[in-house]
Amino acid sequence: MPRAQKELARKTSAKPAKRSARSAAAAKSGLGTLPEWNLADLYAGLDDPGVGRDLDHADAECAAFEAAYKGKLAEMAASPAAGAALADAVRRYEALDDLMGRLGSYAGLVHAGDTLDPARTKFYGDVQERLTAASTHLLFFTLELNRIDDARIEAAMADPALGHYRPWLEDVRRYKPYQLEDRVEQLFHEKSVTTYTAWNRLFDSTIANLRFQVAGRTLAIEPTLNLLQDRAAEKRKAAAQALAQTFQQNTAQFALITNTLAKDKEISDRWRGFADIADARHLDNRVEREVVDALVAAVRAAYPRLSHRYYALKAKWFGKKKLPHWDRNAPLPQAPTRSIGWGEARDTVLTAYGAFSPKMAAIAERFFDKRWIDAPVRPGKAPGAFSHPTVPSAHPYVLLNYQGKPRDVMVLAHELGHGVHQVLAAPNGALMAPTPLTLAETASVFGEMLTFKKLLAQTADKKQRKAMLAAKVEDMINTVVRQIAFYTFERAVHTERKSGELTGERIGQLWLKVQSESLGPAIEFKPGYETFWVYIPHFIHSPFYVYAYAFGDCLVNSLYAVYEHATAGFAERYLAMLAAGGTKHYSELLAPFGLDARDPAFWQGGLAVITRLIDELEALDG
Repeated sequence: MPRAQKELARKTSAKPAKRSARSAAAAKSGLGTLPEWNLADLYAGLDDPGVGRDLDHADAECAAFEAAYKGKLAEMAASPAAGAALADAVRRYEALDDLMGRLGSYAGLVHAGDTLDPARTKFYGDVQERLTAASTHLLFFTLELNRIDDARIEAAMADPALGHYRPWLEDVRRYKPYQLEDRVEQLFHEKSVTTYTAWNRLFDSTIANLRFQVAGRTLAIEPTLNLLQDRAAEKRKAAAQALAQTFQQNTAQFALITNTLAKDKEISDRWRGFADIADARHLDNRVEREVVDALVAAVRAAYPRLSHRYYALKAKWFGKKKLPHWDRNAPLPQAPTRSIGWGEARDTVLTAYGAFSPKMAAIAERFFDKRWIDAPVRPGKAPGAFSHPTVPSAHPYVLLNYQGKPRDVMVLAHELGHGVHQVLAAPNGALMAPTPLTLAETASVFGEMLTFKKLLAQTADKKQRKAMLAAKVEDMINTVVRQIAFYTFERAVHTERKSGELTGERIGQLWLKVQSESLGPAIEFKPGYETFWVYIPHFIHSPFYVYAYAFGDCLVNSLYAVYEHATAGFAERYLAMLAAGGTKHYSELLAPFGLDARDPAFWQGGLAVITRLIDELEALDG
C-alpha cells in the first residue's frame, strides 16, 4: 500500500494562514500570539485548482504505471539489464508515492484542523476515495516484486541504481509470507474506505462532538482533559466527573467502534496468517516479537519500584493514603506554577537544542519562522499533538494545543524532535524516509530530555526543582508504564474479541484491571473511571502502537546516559542516526553507541533512569 494511503489514517491537522480569534484570545491571555500554520506549501486551499490537477494526474499516472509494468516484472528481472529496468520502475512508483502523499497529507491536515467543518470533512472523504481508487492500480507492484526469485532480485541489486533501494526492497519482501492473491489484496484495499478507515472517521467526529459540563461551562474534550492538571482540586474533580458522565452516555457507540475494528483486524490477520494479534505491528516496526515481550516483561516487573512507589510518595505530599484518579497528574501542593508564554517556550526549546547541536536548533527554528506549527486550541481541532511528516518534497507540520503549562513546553520539545527527525530523513526519498515506530519516538523523547535537563540545571530553588523532577517522573511513567499498560489492555481486548463481542461494561472491567496493576494501590479509581478507555485514539487509529513510546523512552534513557559520558562526536553520530530514516534496522543504528535492545540489561538500564529520578525526589523530602 502506498504511504499516502497510510498517512490518511494518521491524526493530522491544519488551518489556513489567516489568524483566528482563538490565537488573538491566547495573546490576550498572556501566552502571546500563537502561530497557525500555513499549508500553502502543499496547496493554497480547498479550492486550489492544483488539487484537482494532481488528483487527475495521479489517476492517469497510476493507470499508466499499471499498463507499463503489470505482469512484466518477472520478465524484466530475468533480462540482462534487470537492475536498471527495475530501478526505473521503482523510481516511478516513488514519484507517485510522493504525489499521492502530498494530496493525502493536505486532506488529513485540513480535516483535523476542524473535524466539525462539513466542507473539510467532505474534502477529506473525497480525496481519500480518489486516492484509494487510483492506488488500486499500484497494488500489483509489490506483490509481483515479491514473486521474483530471491537470487534474481539479489543479482539485479548489484546494479547501483536498484541497489540504492535495497532497504525498501528488503522491507517489502519481509511481507512476502503474508501477502494474498492479487484480487483479494485489491478487495481489502478498496474496501478500506468503508471498513476501518470509515470507523476511524466516526471515532474522530464523535470525539470532536463530545461536550462536557464543568461548573456551568460547556467544554470540548481538550480543555476538559487539561483541567485534570489544574491547581484547584475542585476543578480536577469536576472535570473527571464530567468526562465520566459524557463517556458513559457514549460508551455503547465506542464499544461498537472498538469491537468492529478489533474484528476487522482479526479477519485481516487470519487471512494473512499472522500468528499473534500484535505480529502485524511488530512487522511494521521491524522489531522482533521477543524484543517487545522482553520490554513488556521488564516494565511490568518494574511497576512496584516505579509507578507504585511514586504515587505513594505523591499521595504523602497531598496528605493522603490514596489519591483519587483525578489527582494523578495534579500539580504538587505548594509547588510554584505559572503560565509560560509562547515566546519563552520557543526560546527554551531552541536554546536546549542549540546547546546539544546548532544544526538541530537551526532545523527546529524553521518550524517557527516558516509557520510550520499550529498551536491554538480551537473547537473541532484534533486533540493532543503530533508532527506529520507529509512528503520529502515538502516538509513536516506540527500540531499542538498550547495552553501555557510547563508540560506544554515539553510537548513542544517532543514534537519538534519528531520534526527535526523527519527533516533529516527526508533526503532518503518517499520510500525510505519513514522511520519504524521503534525509532520514531527516539528524537522526540531525546528532545524532551535535552529541554528538561537544561531547565533543571538552571533551577536552584528546592520547591521548583522538586516540581520539575515530579513532572518529569510523571511524564516518564505516562510514557513507559502507562503505555505498556495500554498495550496489555489492547491485548486483552483483542484476545477476548476472538470469542465474541465485548460489552462496554466488560471493556471497562479489563481497563480497570490493567490500570490497577500498573498504577498501584496508592491510586483510588472513583466511579466513572472505568469509561476512560473510550477516548484513547491510538487504540482506534494504530492498534498496538503504544509500546513504541515505552521502547523509545527506554532507548533514549540509555542513549542519553551514553551522551552524558561521551567524548566529542556524539551529536554527529546522533544526527546521522536520525538521517538514516528507514534505511537501517534499529540494531544497526544503535551499534555505534554500544547499545543492543536484544540484551535484557538494555531495558533495565533505561528503567533505572526513572528510578534514580524518584530517588532524588525522595532525597529532597529528607
